[in-house]
Amino acid sequence: MKLKPAAPATGHVDGAWWPHARDLAAELPALLAELGTRLGRIDRVTYQLGEWQAPDRRLTVGEHVVRLEGFRSQRADSVTVVAWDRSLLTLLVVPPETDPDTAQQALTKAAAEGNTEDSAQLLATRGTEHSKAEDGVPQPA
Repeated sequence: MKLKPAAPATGHVDGAWWPHARDLAAELPALLAELGTRLGRIDRVTYQLGEWQAPDRRLTVGEHVVRLEGFRSQRADSVTVVAWDRSLLTLLVVPPETDPDTAQQALTKAAAEGNTEDSAQLLATRGTEHSKAEDGVPQPA
């Protein structure tokens, strides 16, 4: 995971995350532990329903319960992490099957200070096909 510097938000995403698998319940604890240093206590995580193995609606992370909320309307290439104080971070999700070099490129670009590209632009520059075309964005060949 890489995040933009803690400053006024710019762009469509606040950084990027490259999970190892599409099992949200298995992948989130490490991510939320890292994000806890920036956001404090995490309240919930939103995700796109079709992109992940169906997790339980609640996940215990450390001593706290985090709500997991799936939406069909959320972009397939993002997760949003909401803290107890309602501050939030939206992260580009780099598909797990992405090779390490292109994944690192996408992580770095998404976390660059002042980057204003949306998820589709960031993923298109990777040269790796996005797994869902339902958002209407043309996919690289």
